[in-house]
Amino acid sequence: MAAPQDRDVQPEDLSASHELIRLRGVRTHNLKDVDVDIPKRRLVAVTGVSGSGKSSLAFATLAAESRRQLYATMPAFVRTKLPHDRQPEATSLSGLTTVIVVDQRPLGSNSRSTVGTATEVWTMLRMLYSRLGEPSAGYSPAYSFNDPSGMCEDCAGLGEVTDIDGEAMIDRDRSLNEGAMVFPSFAVDTWIWKRYVYSGFFDNDLPLREWPEELVQFLLHGQTQRPPNPLPRFPKSARYQAMVPRIRRLLVEREAKPGPAVRQALREVTAQRPCQACGGSRLNAAARASLVHGVSIVELGHRDASGVLDFCAAITHPWAQPLVEQLRLRLESMITLGLGHLHCYRSTPTLSGGESQRLKLVRHLGSSLTDLTYVLDEPTDGLHPGDVASLIEVLRRLRGHGNTVLVVDHHTAVINAADHVIDLGPGAGEEGGQVVFQGPVERLRKADTITARALRNGVRLKAEPRRPTGWLALRGLSRHTLKNIDLDIPTEVLTVITGVAGSGKSTLAQEILDQYPRFTLIDQTHILATSRSTVGTWLSIADHVQQAFAEVSGQSAKLFNPRSAGGCPHCRGTGVRRTDLAFLEDVDTPCEHCGATGFRPEALRPTLHGRTVLDVLRTPLSGLAEFVSHPTVARLSARLTALGLGHLSCGRPLDTLSGGERQRLKLARHIDDTNSDLVIDEPTAGLHINDIIPLNGLVDELIDSGRTIIVVEHSLHVVANADWIVDLGPGAGDQGGRILFTGTPHELAGADTPTGRHLRDALRS
Repeated sequence: MAAPQDRDVQPEDLSASHELIRLRGVRTHNLKDVDVDIPKRRLVAVTGVSGSGKSSLAFATLAAESRRQLYATMPAFVRTKLPHDRQPEATSLSGLTTVIVVDQRPLGSNSRSTVGTATEVWTMLRMLYSRLGEPSAGYSPAYSFNDPSGMCEDCAGLGEVTDIDGEAMIDRDRSLNEGAMVFPSFAVDTWIWKRYVYSGFFDNDLPLREWPEELVQFLLHGQTQRPPNPLPRFPKSARYQAMVPRIRRLLVEREAKPGPAVRQALREVTAQRPCQACGGSRLNAAARASLVHGVSIVELGHRDASGVLDFCAAITHPWAQPLVEQLRLRLESMITLGLGHLHCYRSTPTLSGGESQRLKLVRHLGSSLTDLTYVLDEPTDGLHPGDVASLIEVLRRLRGHGNTVLVVDHHTAVINAADHVIDLGPGAGEEGGQVVFQGPVERLRKADTITARALRNGVRLKAEPRRPTGWLALRGLSRHTLKNIDLDIPTEVLTVITGVAGSGKSTLAQEILDQYPRFTLIDQTHILATSRSTVGTWLSIADHVQQAFAEVSGQSAKLFNPRSAGGCPHCRGTGVRRTDLAFLEDVDTPCEHCGATGFRPEALRPTLHGRTVLDVLRTPLSGLAEFVSHPTVARLSARLTALGLGHLSCGRPLDTLSGGERQRLKLARHIDDTNSDLVIDEPTAGLHINDIIPLNGLVDELIDSGRTIIVVEHSLHVVANADWIVDLGPGAGDQGGRILFTGTPHELAGADTPTGRHLRDALRS
């Protein structure tokens, strides 16, 4: 039975100046016809367990409708170039303002995108060096590694070059007709293969080992040219291009988008190394030689934010002061947001989701726009408790500029700092989707919701830490920020590595992985979710469902796969038909041919224990083992239920899951795939406090079975459950990389370190 909505804030309770964003009858995803009033120009926290409907309310409803209406005001031609948001399911949405979404999507997958380019710090430095640099390299593009006038010619501004092992792409014991070109793109009878066998250069039936060596090298590295005597089937306008140059053009320089098999093969025949010409700096000699106060732009590019700030303090030229002031504002914002350890050359694809999100905020802090609504997706991810206070000040600064700040987050400090809280639940999935509380945080603490109880319970230390069975020695660790540290890691216990962002935690974890291959890493890589991938396909248990129906029906298992022979041909197994309306949003309508099931009629005739395959795919994972008798299904169903994911169904599309649900799903699968010791990087990302409890239980279960688990984590609930703590710091980047503390959580609570002080405060609350 859902808890009733606590209507602490009604329109009549607010003064005339407190305008409202009113959401009525919202039914997006699992939301159950909810009504929400969001006070404008306030810091509003949206809370609730993972999967309760927070993102459906904040992003799929409020943000999507605001963006959709804004785009509708633009010319039709412009609308064709913009994202198309579907109209949310709701009775009415009013009082909307322009929304700025600051989510956790990566800033860019392009290796040319760096911290410096994303924050425009590099742009300002280029401008500075174009005016003050001696000797000058030219205008500001001459200092850009993304412009031909500034990039290193050898690596095209990438800082590294790709070596291709041509010998690994051929089998000298075969002829061309027998598949001597073993790289997948050159498979027999493909169009690329025909470019070689019909070129007239080679004996296609002679094994490569019998060719003259210069001819083999011509196959691999020869000059591009028009064949003088091609066979009749060689295209008249085509040119011969050797294997290595072709792979470099099509795959390394990304003119084509390879599939999984080709990507794996490419990894096996290529290797990256720093460009020798520019030393990895990406810039040409003229840009590298230009100095301001004896410092090159390359050196500045490798300094952290504090280091660049020190450089700015020495710039006294009157004309440069406005530029330096803007530069200083960006750098100070990075430090405030816990990103002071980053440098301009850091590639954005290597940033975590939390780092990417906070980096996006850097550009908004200097904005003079007002009456906007900022919607943030768990900005505390990856932040040490000490950095969260700085983030909250940034959120308050945005609010102070006259903006509404809506934060989807689980962190206690963010909830306590909010002016207004919207708590969703009471559970996840079908058990959620209701507003169980709405009002100020003072009243939330007294409410009867999962979030309220978690706030009241606070952090509790484990009564008795486990005793190690042995120790793993690590000596002289000096990679990246680590300062020649010596360390012993206990075995068959839970060790938590903590410290401020950028203090060296991930580097230490990588050293453990490198020196002790018995460990397997479970990192923060996001599950690749598409509308055609489901919980069952990703966990590889949908195959067992299909096989179970195949056995009882005598039909092929493919008949019970909507993405294969069993799929409706009209909607291709999706259950919906999408209509492209050009500049309007795409419209999805239930497929009338299959009744929105996604299946052919013949796939739904056989039954298993009285249920069709559609019924079983819609069955919650907690009850799936009743229909499908298989050890993997039973094991994963039990584990996912213990992690609070029993409400998910096998046929649930992955792109409808929350971040916390995906995180636990990934943990369950990877833990099931291996029996090795584990290094887990921030497993609580996206998790409600209440969801951390079963996660701690799973970790305890694994350790009791004899495993050693090392967790990189900031959550004090995980820290308090540890047997051993390694605390790094004291700061980020060059200010970190030292061991501040090793010992039990009880001992950490009495230590004078940033983590120790925050743990001590949490235990008192």
